[in-house]
Amino acid sequence: MKFQFNSALASDAPGRFGVACSGGGDSLATLLLAADYARDNGAELFCITVDHGLRAGSDAEAAGVGEICTRLNIPHEIARWTSWDGQGNLQDEARRARYGMIADWAQRLTLDLVCLGHTADDQAETVLMQIARSAGVDGLAAMAPKRDHLGVTWLRPLLQTRRESLRAYLREEGQDWTDDPSNEDERFDRIKARNIMDALKPLGVSAEKLCTLAGNMADARHALNQQVWHFAGDVALVQEGDVLLHRENLMRGHFETRRRLLRHALTWVSASDYGPRQRELMNLFKAVKEERTATLCGCLIAAEGERVRISREFSVVERLTTAPGELWDNRWRLMPEEGDATGVTIRALGEEALQLCPDWRDTGLSRASLLASPAAFRGDALLAAPLAGLDNGWRAENTCDEKDFFNSLVSH
Repeated sequence: MKFQFNSALASDAPGRFGVACSGGGDSLATLLLAADYARDNGAELFCITVDHGLRAGSDAEAAGVGEICTRLNIPHEIARWTSWDGQGNLQDEARRARYGMIADWAQRLTLDLVCLGHTADDQAETVLMQIARSAGVDGLAAMAPKRDHLGVTWLRPLLQTRRESLRAYLREEGQDWTDDPSNEDERFDRIKARNIMDALKPLGVSAEKLCTLAGNMADARHALNQQVWHFAGDVALVQEGDVLLHRENLMRGHFETRRRLLRHALTWVSASDYGPRQRELMNLFKAVKEERTATLCGCLIAAEGERVRISREFSVVERLTTAPGELWDNRWRLMPEEGDATGVTIRALGEEALQLCPDWRDTGLSRASLLASPAAFRGDALLAAPLAGLDNGWRAENTCDEKDFFNSLVSH
C-alpha cells in the first residue's frame, strides 16, 4: 500500500503538497499514507476538508478530520460551502464548488500538488456510467491519474487500489472512518453503478478490467491530443484569457482534430469541466464558417477578420462577485499592489464602467471581451479594470495562461 502511494508521487517529489480529506475511508487512508510519505521524505503536508453542509453531522465529521490532523501534526483547514441555491444538479454543483475551494486553498499555500482519494472502484464506476452515456474515447478514459486544472496539479495516487484494500489498511492502523449515507442512495448514478458490479462478474467484467479499459482509452486519447497540440500551433493564439483561432486553417483540419481543438478552447475559456455536445459543435462549426456570432458553453464566439475570437459571455458572469485575491470566474484574481481593499468587490466590468476606461481600445481586446473582464468596485464606483487599461495600482492574474492552454491539450 505504502509502496503504491510513494511510487505515484515519485516523479513529482513534492516538497509541499496537500490532501483533500472528507473523513471517508478512501480520503482518510490517503491522508495517512501522505503523512507517512511526508515524514519519510522531509516534505510539508497540508490537509483541507470541504464541508458542504448538506446533512446533519457534516460539521462534526470535518472537525474529526481536524483532530486526526492535530495528532499527526498536519495543518488543517475546513472550507464550508454556503452558496447552494437549490438550482441545478446538486452533486455536480457540490463537486464544482469543492474543486474551486480546494484550488483556492492550494494556490494560497503554494502547494506543488493536491492528492485525491479516488480508487480503482471509483474508476470502474465512472467507466460504467460513461458506457451508459454512449461515451467516446474521452469519456471511457475516465479519471486521469494526474491532471492540471484550475491552476492546480491534482494527483490520484491510489487509482489502481481497491476500496476494500484501503479499509483493510485503516483497520490495521486502528483508524475509524465515516461512511457518507448518500453512498447507499440509488437515486445517484454512481451508486447504481457501484451496486451493479457484482451482477457483472459472471460476464468476466471486474473493476480491474474496467480500469484496464480506461487505461487503454487514456492512451488513445493522449495520441489524439498530441495531434491536436501540433494542429493548435498553426491555428490558435491566446490573448488575456481569450482564444483566437485562424478560421481558414481551422476548417482545413481533420474533423476530429478541429472538433477537439474547438471543444478545448470553449472549455478552457469558460473554465468548465464539460464541453458541448456533438450537435452543438456542428452548429457552431456552421456559424464559424458563415462568420456569424454565436454563444456556447458560456462563451461568445465572434469573427474578427480572418480569426475567430472565443471570449467569455457577459451574461454568464454579470452577477458573479468575489473579494480581492479570490478566484473570479475560476480564472482571474484581482489584487491591489498595496493599500486597503476593504469593501472592494470584484465583478464583471460591464457597459457603464467600460466608458470610464479611456484607453480600452489600446488593449487589443474586443469590446465584448472587456465587458466580461474582471474589475474592482467599491460600491458602484469603479476602482480599477486592469484588462481594460485602467490599473490604478491593481493587477490581474490569470491562473490559466497561453502555456496552460497548449499544455492542457495533452495533460488530461
